Amino acid sequence: MAIETKLTARKREVSGSSASRRLRREGWLPCVVSDEKGRCELIQMNCHDFELMLKHHRSESLILDLEIDGRKPEKVLLKEVQHDAVTDETLHADFVGISMMKKMRIRIPIVLVGEAIGVKEEDGVLDHLLRELEIECLPGDLVEAVEVNVSELKIGDTRLVSELNLDPKLTVLTAGDVAVAGVSMPRIEEEVVPEEAVEKAEPEVIGEEEKKEEGEEEGKEKGQRSAAAAKASAPKEVRGQPPPRRSGAMAPREGGKSVDSGATADKTEDTSRGKSKESKRGKRAEDIV
Repeated sequence: MAIETKLTARKREVSGSSASRRLRREGWLPCVVSDEKGRCELIQMNCHDFELMLKHHRSESLILDLEIDGRKPEKVLLKEVQHDAVTDETLHADFVGISMMKKMRIRIPIVLVGEAIGVKEEDGVLDHLLRELEIECLPGDLVEAVEVNVSELKIGDTRLVSELNLDPKLTVLTAGDVAVAGVSMPRIEEEVVPEEAVEKAEPEVIGEEEKKEEGEEEGKEKGQRSAAAAKASAPKEVRGQPPPRRSGAMAPREGGKSVDSGATADKTEDTSRGKSKESKRGKRAEDIV
């Protein structure tokens, strides 16, 4: 059965996030109390007293006697507690009024007890698969947590919701084929190399001799490529015909000296022209005589 605790609070006149932060700085915890009809009342209570109360319980599913501004205490259920994700500071609490004669639905935590055989003797791993159990009961029959004994579990064994030994006054709403806990084979994790070791690793250095050899090989390849290009651009010779001469090329050597073929052709033309002029002049002199 859940332990009943008494808390005192007073009505809160301000609301909003900025007002809530101011209250927490002053040591107050902003809270809300709602009844069965959905009506809400804003209250505030001493934050230190509230956190101290939670430390004495295994669960936050508590039935409290809440006294507001000296009124008659009323039965409430601690429905939800909000905590800061970073500092775990208590930020807000929600309460709901209950009737001790009316059943309610609630989630209660599951606690695993004992050391499994598969872990102790077979080096297995215990997996906690279901953290909360949804039940229905009267407020007076509420328990803070459900204990599940896993000491007999071996590797490959699981404990289902339907196998739990619970008080008949608690009606389980969670499906019976849901696994609560099990023992599995140990996981083999790959060895991870630290980033610092990778950064400190020295790069491979190529020796001077290897660099020289690479330079020589590159020079040979370039020479072969240039020779092949020159050979492809050279004019092809046709059998039975002399190779073509370029303009201005040197004629074959005569008397040990090379003669420019172009200059020889020019001199021949000048000589023929001079002879034709002299013959014309001779004919004109004969005509005159």
